[in-house]
Order: sequence, then C-alpha cells, then structure tokens
Amino acid sequence: MRPGKCVVRSRPPVGGPRPQALEVLFDPAVLRAGPQMIDAEGLTKTFGDLTAVDRVSLRVREGEVFGLLGPNGAGKTTTVRMLTSLISKSSGSATVAGCEVGNARDELRLRRQIGILPENVGLYEAASAYQNLEYFGRLQGLDAATLRGNIERLLRMMELWEKRDLPVGSYSKGMKQKVAIARALVHDPVLLFLDEPTANLDPEAAKTVRDFILELKRERRTIFLNTHHLDEAERICDRVGILRTRLLRVGSPEQLRAELWGNRTLVRFASVSEPLQAALRDRLAPRHLEWQGRTLLVEVRDAERENPEIAEAVLAAGGKLTELSALAPSLEDVYLKLIHEKEPGA
Repeated sequence: MRPGKCVVRSRPPVGGPRPQALEVLFDPAVLRAGPQMIDAEGLTKTFGDLTAVDRVSLRVREGEVFGLLGPNGAGKTTTVRMLTSLISKSSGSATVAGCEVGNARDELRLRRQIGILPENVGLYEAASAYQNLEYFGRLQGLDAATLRGNIERLLRMMELWEKRDLPVGSYSKGMKQKVAIARALVHDPVLLFLDEPTANLDPEAAKTVRDFILELKRERRTIFLNTHHLDEAERICDRVGILRTRLLRVGSPEQLRAELWGNRTLVRFASVSEPLQAALRDRLAPRHLEWQGRTLLVEVRDAERENPEIAEAVLAAGGKLTELSALAPSLEDVYLKLIHEKEPGA
C-alpha cells in the first residue's frame, strides 16, 4: 500500500451479524501476514526544548489490537494525536490506514478511515445521545438510512437506547464515555484509536466495553489502545508497546515476559540447610539458582520438561518439598521492570 493512497475496505455493519464465511476469511494466520495499518518511522514531537515523543517507530498490522502503555507524561496521547493528524509531527513519517500523515491531500480521507476516542469525551451536553451521534455521522457523509441503523445498533450495544433522547449533560461519566465510543464508531471506521476507553466506568460497564472491543477485533477492525490498565491490555491486546518518551519495547505479552523476565520455577521447602543448598547447586547445574529463605527460584527453558527433573533432584538431595510451580510473571511485572530501568539513552 503506497503512502498517500487510501483504500476503503467493506466490512459488516458495526455490531451487526457476521457472515459465516468470515471465520475463514479472518483466520489468525492471515492477520499475522496482513498489511500494515500503521507504519511510523522516527516519529518525534517537540514543544520548545521539551521532547514529548522521541523517534518512535512502530508498525500495526491490519486486524490487530495494539496497546500503548506508559506512565503519565510518557507521550502516549501525543503519539495518538500525531498518528491521527490532530497535531503536527516535528519529524519522522507515518502512514495510517493508507494515508500519509501530514499530507494535506489525505487529511479528509484519513478522517473517514479512522475513529478516535480522545481523553476528554467532547460531547455536546445540551443535545441528546442520538443527536450527538447523528451530528457526527452527518459530518462523515453517511446517508440517512445507514446512519440510523448504525446509531441504533451502537446505542443498543452500549445499553443506552432507552435513554437516547435524554440530554448528554444528564448522563453519568460512564454513560458519557460510552456515547463517546459510539461516536468514534458511528461511521464504521477501519481503524479505531481509543485513549483510556474504560476510564470512569464501573466494573460492569468496563467489561461491556472490553467485550465490545473484542467483538470489533473479531470483525478484523484494527484498534490502537492507550491504557493504564495492564490487566486490560493483557486480556485484549495482540501486542503492546511500552513507551517512556521513546518506545522501550514492543511485542506480545508472552514475548515480553519471556524476553525480560525469563522462565522460572519456584520450589518451596519445609526446611533448608547448607548441605541441601550445596547438593542442589551440583545437581541442578548449570541452571541459575536464587535462594530466598526457604524458597528456591530456578531458571528454566522449558518448565514442563524440566520441573520433573528438578523435583527428582530435590528428593535425591534429601529435600522435603512443600510446593513446586512454574512462575508466571504478569504484564505488570514486565512493565515495571522496563519503566524503572535507567532512562533511555542514559
């Protein structure tokens, strides 16, 4: 796909039933080999002497849910604003949904290809939910019949159809957030940018939004997600990027856990002695061992294969096991490890 050329892909209506053949057409193997929906190279944004985003390069495949993680002030929202052409980039290049970011000829076409949920919902509070969606749908040039159908499907899915005629100003924060998500989807975009989509939502509403995101993922819609909720990213995202002005690492949660944390087995003993420790050093060599009181952490390559060997070594050394299990670090463990490492470039 050449920069500057927009291609509109047909897809099932938002929230509507999917054809049976879709399950074959959207096979995960096809998604992995699919075209790039976002292709950014060296994307940088400066504000005077402050570098908010520093030479970020990333690629997001069509049909992928990509999560951008980072602390406050890391540059997540600035990155999204550049990719969606809401602010100009200082340097670098990016192609989004086949449109060249910064190319004036592609601005309008880019708007029609993407949906954006910003940090602030930005709704017209004196107008009803229906009127808000109708207004933004008309701005996108939707015909009346398509617009009516999209609005009803979205508001029903967000459980707001019965309150569609109430002014948005009377809604709770969670309800406003759901209307804002519906607004981002009303024109059926091929690429959706979500900046903290579950912020201010109660647990039940947050689950509704997460389930909806997964439904969009099954429809092969590409989603770029900014979130502080690491468990949410782990459940939803195919890959994540960890940002702190620079992009520190990109990969699937599984890849990042393996690369940055490694595979370890936890062995807990009823009691520990120096002779037992010495015997296990010999029997488990060349594996790296780390003792923490009555607990032993063993670095392994394949826990399923090696754990029985570890158990045999412990028994042969005269140890009494109370627990043996594979450690499964969370995405939060990986995130904190990266964020608390030395500053990039230091």
